[in-house]
Amino acid sequence: MKPVDALLEILRSEGVRHVFGNPGTTELPLLDALVDAPDLEYVLGLQEASVVAMADGYARATGRTAFVNLHVAAGLANGLIGMLNASRSRTPMVVLAGQQDQRHLQADPMLSGDLVGLAAPVAKSAVEVHHSYDLPVLLRRAFALARRPPAGPVFVSVPMDVLEEDSSIVVPPPSRVAGAGAANDLSDAVRLLRDATAPVIVAGDGVGREGAVDALVEVAERLGTPVWSQPMHDGVDFPGNHPLHLGMLPPRHSAIRAALETHDVVLIVGCHAFMPHHYTPGPPIPEGTAVVQLDSDPGEVGRNFSVAAGLVGPLEPTLRSLDRAVAEALADLDAAPPPAAADAGAAGRVADRIRERAAEVAARVRADRDAVDRDARERYGPAPLDPLAAMHALAEGLPPDAVVVEEAITAGIALRSVLRLDRPRSYVHTVGGGLGWGIGAAIGTRLGDPTRPVVAVVGDGSAMFGLQGLWSAARYGVPVTFVVVNNGEYRTLKDTLDGAKSRSTARGEYLGLDLPGLDWQSAARTFGLACTRVENPAELRAVVAGAGDRQTPLLVEVPVTTHADGTLTAANGLSTAEAT
Repeated sequence: MKPVDALLEILRSEGVRHVFGNPGTTELPLLDALVDAPDLEYVLGLQEASVVAMADGYARATGRTAFVNLHVAAGLANGLIGMLNASRSRTPMVVLAGQQDQRHLQADPMLSGDLVGLAAPVAKSAVEVHHSYDLPVLLRRAFALARRPPAGPVFVSVPMDVLEEDSSIVVPPPSRVAGAGAANDLSDAVRLLRDATAPVIVAGDGVGREGAVDALVEVAERLGTPVWSQPMHDGVDFPGNHPLHLGMLPPRHSAIRAALETHDVVLIVGCHAFMPHHYTPGPPIPEGTAVVQLDSDPGEVGRNFSVAAGLVGPLEPTLRSLDRAVAEALADLDAAPPPAAADAGAAGRVADRIRERAAEVAARVRADRDAVDRDARERYGPAPLDPLAAMHALAEGLPPDAVVVEEAITAGIALRSVLRLDRPRSYVHTVGGGLGWGIGAAIGTRLGDPTRPVVAVVGDGSAMFGLQGLWSAARYGVPVTFVVVNNGEYRTLKDTLDGAKSRSTARGEYLGLDLPGLDWQSAARTFGLACTRVENPAELRAVVAGAGDRQTPLLVEVPVTTHADGTLTAANGLSTAEAT
């Protein structure tokens, strides 16, 4: 079997169905071979950042490792931002780039470069194949490593002459490796959770990625404890409508510490370090609060704060085991005779306390949600729309099975306060911070699961970084509803300067932060998309409600108020802790 045919055979056996790419000369052997491989669909993107973003969305929608093909040093450099996002969001993908022919690399030919050196900072591993007989082993290794916790992108450089070699190589079958079992020693964790008077849970993105949402719900309900989602979470890690769900922790250590201050034990599950946005002094964990941390990545437990009980293992089975053990421990407490000094009617005291705690949390959650919804409706009016009103109308219009892909930055904070999704994989975001991801990720999400409507909510600034992705949506007829929130500025940067009491704020002059003259209707037509502009919340709700029946992509422009119209506060999307 020729090397390029071996490559295709490995892709098939690893579950690859789509090849996301932007080709060049060094990739021509692969493209030529794909002509005879109709089972491997090549998805063309016009720029590498969009290509990697599409693969990111696809991997998350399918739960499989995505495969990306880029072009030498320049193409890889363009794709690095997408690989950075994938690394931060723990998205499994194998990125292959063609290298120049090895027989003249010493002459420093055009397009060549240190591909391994370029990719290494944002990849779990970066290697170059020098001999055709090494190709199968290195590719198998790449797919295995991309999946292994913590998942992420793995890079493989393949010189053009390696794929063109006239040699016969053997493709080994994929390895069948059983997953690790649940963490074994739960005793310290069970004791801390059993004896806690005010426990709290932080649900990290690992919960959603590993299909452990239902298991975490059982633990939370067992303890009657409130649940926070990690700061700027990338997915649905706890049901948004659950009465114990408080929402998202703000991305600052001081605010996290304030939110956890009244709790004696915090169970942190599948959460990478909290990843604060703006610096504030001090740790995120309050003094005196004991940490029980569970993660499938052994390098995560105790990495950024001390833990009283650390558990390493796959999240879903470990949470199931923890729930059973906690249930037994609590039942033992209730079954034990009360101390002599206690009331004779104290039997059932633990179960009663848990029910009371859950009821108190539910009342708080219900009041907070009602207040935000009431505030949003009071802000309804004609365009330009208030950001909270716009996001509230969008959330109300979503079909029940919709997936929201969000890269809206400022409006995204408001969206999180009103978007309460229960179904896993219904919300897709990247904490990587590389702009331009949203359009491509939405396309990949829909390609990965064509049974669910996809609504992409992107800010105008973010959309400009990945605008060329719209061509792929039109080219392949991917029926994504692209909602572009247009305020004509980088509002988040203006708000940040305001918080710093800057010279820009004092003068009312914000250098380089305005985006005048963007014509979204013309942009959509350039790439062959239908487009519309909404003039009020009812129109936005209606167009989003139609996402499930859409057969072709649609761009929806939503004009919203600007920084000059008022600073975002807790009332229109930010949590109280973040607003202060």
